[in-house]
Order: sequence, then C-alpha cells, then structure tokens
Amino acid sequence: IATEEPLNPIKHDTKKGKLRYVANIFPHKGYIWNYGALPQTWEDPNHTDNLTGCCGDNDPIDVCEIGSKVRSFGEIVQVKVLGVLGLIDEGETDWKIIAISADDPEAQKIHGKYFYIDDVKKHKPGYLEATIDWFQLYKVPDGKPENHFAFNGEFKNKDFAVEIIKSTHEHWKALLHKKVDGGAIKCTNILVSGSPFCCSEEDARSIVQSVRMF
Repeated sequence: IATEEPLNPIKHDTKKGKLRYVANIFPHKGYIWNYGALPQTWEDPNHTDNLTGCCGDNDPIDVCEIGSKVRSFGEIVQVKVLGVLGLIDEGETDWKIIAISADDPEAQKIHGKYFYIDDVKKHKPGYLEATIDWFQLYKVPDGKPENHFAFNGEFKNKDFAVEIIKSTHEHWKALLHKKVDGGAIKCTNILVSGSPFCCSEEDARSIVQSVRMF
C-alpha cells in the first residue's frame, strides 16, 4: 500500500530504488499466510503504545490470514479475527492480526467463545510457532538482527486483538481529520465525510488516469 502516493495504490514495494522481495526462511518459502492489512487503521509513529513501549510503524495494521485459499493481490476478504501477535520490528510496534477468511471451511471449527487462538493450535498445529519463527528471522538475510516480541511472543486472544484494531482505527480517524501530523502520508479520499482531504470522484478519477502504466 503506497501510503505516500495519492489514493494509496497497491504496488510492488521498493527500498533504496530497488524492488523489494521477502526472503525464504528455511523451511518456509515466502509468506506462510495470506499477508494483508486492515483498511481504516494506522499505527501512529508519534504515539507510544503503552503495551509495548514503542511507537507505531506508520502503516495500516497487518493481517496474517491463515485460511486454505491463496488469495490474489488486492483482493478484499472478510475475515474472522482470532488473535494478535505484538511484533517489535526495528524498535517499532508492528501488530500482526491473526485471522481466517469468514468463508473458509475451517473458520467454523475455530469457535471458542474467548480463545479462538487456542483453537488455531488445535486445528493447525505448529502454525503459530512457525509464525513466531518467521517474524523473528525474516530480516536476518538482509543483515539485520532478529526481531523481538511483546509479551514474550505470546499470542493474545481475539478480544485483545479487537481492542488493538479499535485503537488503530481511532488513530486513522485522527489522521484523516488532520488532528495529527501524518508526515508524507497522502490522505486523499472520496468517502470520509468531514475530512479536509476528501475529494470528488471526478478528482479521484483524474488522479488515477494521470498515473502512467508500465
């Protein structure tokens, strides 16, 4: 999600002018879930999270969707929130929501009233442990140190996760209503009533049409 471009298009990530790819972390190959984000959320880099002691990473909140279907880039998926992992990535708070597509065959098996995350351990043994391993090591091939976790790597339950989502949604609302400084983030939108960044559909269409396609 190119947050520094108008209307935040989805495009291949770059770093230092080069296309960015995720490394293979043995025995995993690439991402081990469908990796996406929740719209209308923002981890504020100027806000110190009182749970982690670190500021946000300036991005929407990430989602690891653990369903059986491999999703397409840009696909919109309704998910069932199961829990959350508190990653500390290079000193920044980077929450990882664990979720499963609402229409996935296994979604109905994960039905504990409060502890969906325990059902994940039951029906997908080893998956959460692999998730910890992946996030801890994924930047090591780039010469960076291992990542760390809040709560000693404990996955918090769905109620905890929902509160994190609500909090990052409030930060997003503050950003879209210019109550906080978003820096280089482009907040142009067509749907948020009362936002000083709101534009017409015609203006949005002009922005899209002005982008050169390669």
